Amino acid sequence: MNKILVGLKRVVDYNVRVRVRSDGSGVETDGVKMSINPFDEIALEEALRIRERGEAAEVIVISMGTADAQQQLRTGLAMGADRAILVDAPQGIDPLSRARAFLKVVERESPDLVLLGKQAIDDDNNQTGQMLAALWGRPQATFASAIEFRDGSATVTREVDAGLETIEIDLPAVITADLRLNEPRYVKLPDIMKAKKKPLDTIAIDELGIEAAPAIDEVGFAPPAERQKGIMVDDVAGLVGALKDKGLL
Repeated sequence: MNKILVGLKRVVDYNVRVRVRSDGSGVETDGVKMSINPFDEIALEEALRIRERGEAAEVIVISMGTADAQQQLRTGLAMGADRAILVDAPQGIDPLSRARAFLKVVERESPDLVLLGKQAIDDDNNQTGQMLAALWGRPQATFASAIEFRDGSATVTREVDAGLETIEIDLPAVITADLRLNEPRYVKLPDIMKAKKKPLDTIAIDELGIEAAPAIDEVGFAPPAERQKGIMVDDVAGLVGALKDKGLL
């Protein structure tokens, strides 16, 4: 392979407790630690391992969002990516718009493989990879827990409800990474310094001919209801009675 294109999304760090803004307009991000979406980080780690095995020549990371996303792209470069692309777009564009923008970058770069996380931990849509493959007209393999390459094709082990499924797809293709595909490497300080000198290009989303307006309007956000205090019952009859009192039976 020549190029691998890896998508990175900027999300609230998975260790942070998410809070809704007081006006209900969205999730609080001021002063909150932001990170690479964990599944995207796994996808990048896999791309780097493929390159290190001599099965690819270049790894390119791409993110869509505001200039703040450069932080996550620089982290991707510090992990070992060769260069980065930021598609300057409003925060929170919908998955279909993301897939269309990805397609334009794919057409510019002509990668042999696109690796994405299976979903983002902020919206959990699990749609961008599948939409990109459909728009591109190329095969896809989602929820990958193992990938092998041979003679212009990829053998992918997928995690499905019934267990594991192994499929073979022709390249170029889109593959989305599941949790057990690998464990991402730690970024070292010397690599962070080197990443500052690696190329990071910015492209405005309108230059790609993509309308940035979201297809879905988010009218309000609210935190989940407080968990009710549990009660103790003496026997099965007491349990049945308590459930009836709550209208659950």
